Amino acid sequence: MQHKESLSVIRVQGQEDRAQVVAVLRAIYLKEKGWVNDPTEQIPDQDLAREDLSWFLAFRNKQPIGVLRVLYNPPLQLYAKYELTMLGKANSIDVDAFIRNNRIAEVGRFAVLTEERSSILAAAALMRAATEETVARGYTHYITDVFEDDPHSPYGFHTRVMGFIPVATHTHGELRSRSRRITLVLDLKAAYKRLKTRGHWLFRFLTGGWDERLHRRLAVHS
Repeated sequence: MQHKESLSVIRVQGQEDRAQVVAVLRAIYLKEKGWVNDPTEQIPDQDLAREDLSWFLAFRNKQPIGVLRVLYNPPLQLYAKYELTMLGKANSIDVDAFIRNNRIAEVGRFAVLTEERSSILAAAALMRAATEETVARGYTHYITDVFEDDPHSPYGFHTRVMGFIPVATHTHGELRSRSRRITLVLDLKAAYKRLKTRGHWLFRFLTGGWDERLHRRLAVHS
């Protein structure tokens, strides 16, 4: 059994890190899924200097095994061009007010190599690194898209483990796929409260390295 002690995650900073991200995306997005033509275009050089974007890279025994990108303040108006179909209670959401009253970050390019998918630890470790930075920067919600018919979709991890809620579907997006997209939203404060109340192992895993300042950001009024 693979142990979490051999697992590590870094924030991508230089060209060597970028090359390892490209290697993971080449294996998954190009060769396995066929979603892109050129994986280098997914993480252009300028991403390394952007303050509104972070890439995270997971390693198992120093070998790259997974990636995740967080885009802060994404251009949510673009979703209008995707012709969203709102789901259930989401029909009553005032989208403009939601955007205006919350600080939103987008989780994307979430990919883990085939041999690591039997366990959720790699995915959880990437989310741990991303969430710590996101909370430290004062953001309140995550938004993400997953493919409906992808057999390796993180939909189950996002909804059953993290607590994301499906709010809409759409058929168009950045990646080359005919699959319908499901748009998910996570209220970070609500997720914190739910995982803590349940005594879930993931709460300890995600927040074990947090200082009190980070806990207070999500514990206020929860």
